[in-house]
Amino acid sequence: MEKPAITDYPIHDLLLRRWSPRAFASRPVEAEKLASLFEAARWAPSSFNGQPWHYIVATKDDQASFDRLLNCLRPQNIQWAQHAPVLIIAVAQLSLGEDRGPNRHALHDVGLANENLVLQAVALGLVAHQMAGFFPDKARETYSIPEGYEALTALAVGYPGDPEDLPPEIKARELQPRERKPIRAFVFTDEWGEAWEAEQ
Repeated sequence: MEKPAITDYPIHDLLLRRWSPRAFASRPVEAEKLASLFEAARWAPSSFNGQPWHYIVATKDDQASFDRLLNCLRPQNIQWAQHAPVLIIAVAQLSLGEDRGPNRHALHDVGLANENLVLQAVALGLVAHQMAGFFPDKARETYSIPEGYEALTALAVGYPGDPEDLPPEIKARELQPRERKPIRAFVFTDEWGEAWEAEQ
């Protein structure tokens, strides 16, 4: 199932097609494609080229490993994410390293890396769903994430599945139209709250 964005202005096809489904096919993700996702993340921009992103990955090729990561998710996400063939946790290094002090752009930069990963997934015929609904402290304990690093986001990755396989309440959310604020609600000029308008 695809659910392309309905835009007011033209954007790239990858951006049109990127969305966050909850229905995944059981088909495994090829190792080479999975590596391409992390290669895309690797080439994201970052402050001072600090590259503060780290990833923990588990696939259903190793069910015990997969279940460890799955159990870091909140129950409402386990309902559907258990069917994805790949689960990932994105982790940020919060300092610039070597006593260079905190990196206040670390979360931003991991977000850029995640977006690279997600768009590469779309380009390869995959889908990805990023989740805030997981337990960072449980992830830290499970994977011995050191101090100075923060688990930020969980991701489910795989091939698109059939929404009919989802529980009714999740299926309803899956089929809802996609919505976004208009540009004028978040792009300002001259002073805060004064909407910028594209020239017609």
